[in-house]
Amino acid sequence: MNGAGNAFAIFDARSTPFAPTQDQIRQIATDLKADQVIALERDATKDVFMRIWNSDGGEVAACGNGARAVAHLILEETGKQMVTIQTEADMLKGFKAIDGLVTVDMGSPLMGWEDIPLAEKMDVRGVDVKIGPMDNPTLARPAVVSMGNPHAVFFVKDVNAYNIPQLGPLVEWHPLFPEGTNVGFAQVLDREHIRLRVWERGAGLTKACGTGACAALVCAARAGLTERTVKLILDGGELLIDWRENDDHVYMTGPVEIEFETVI
Repeated sequence: MNGAGNAFAIFDARSTPFAPTQDQIRQIATDLKADQVIALERDATKDVFMRIWNSDGGEVAACGNGARAVAHLILEETGKQMVTIQTEADMLKGFKAIDGLVTVDMGSPLMGWEDIPLAEKMDVRGVDVKIGPMDNPTLARPAVVSMGNPHAVFFVKDVNAYNIPQLGPLVEWHPLFPEGTNVGFAQVLDREHIRLRVWERGAGLTKACGTGACAALVCAARAGLTERTVKLILDGGELLIDWRENDDHVYMTGPVEIEFETVI
């Protein structure tokens, strides 16, 4: 499946156990051109448990577009209007939206430096990270937030002016991020639109990143650069992100597509 171009290989492990090695995850991701590999597992109290691996073989706790893809499958399977998805990071809720779109309640963003986590206490609105010459860095002072996984967001004038495959890895495993980080390059077009490209931790440059879109909106709204409801324009499509004041939750709405089904 894919969500706004963010590609997933989703295995139904509710009746057939699925316990791949890291090498097997890397092979599956390579063969199926998937950014993440996901397993659907049984959960005693929720509709499904979603286990997630990045294409490098490492298991991770959150994947926003993946959650929308899983929500679509379980919504269609059960006929419910709302389904619950448990992940290692949190419990998410998925809903049907208009025009075949799917919405996921991603919960509240985490803004404490220790929640992201950072290696030391620092102002999360602009952390001490510089890439390039010290007196004239190419990138500097990203805003950081956790959406169940860590994100560093650079606000830039033109996302196309940066060699993201070259710069992304330098930030991904910067010493300030002990668990690594996703790296967003966000261009604020106006108060209701952001152009975004994301270097995903463990996956590289992807066509879309759901948690990255949520993180970019939260960082932008927190800085007063945008409203709290913004359309994110990614390489693979568009996502509507709504950071609601009434419950502090971030809601992500966008397209999903089943590309094909096969047996591994």
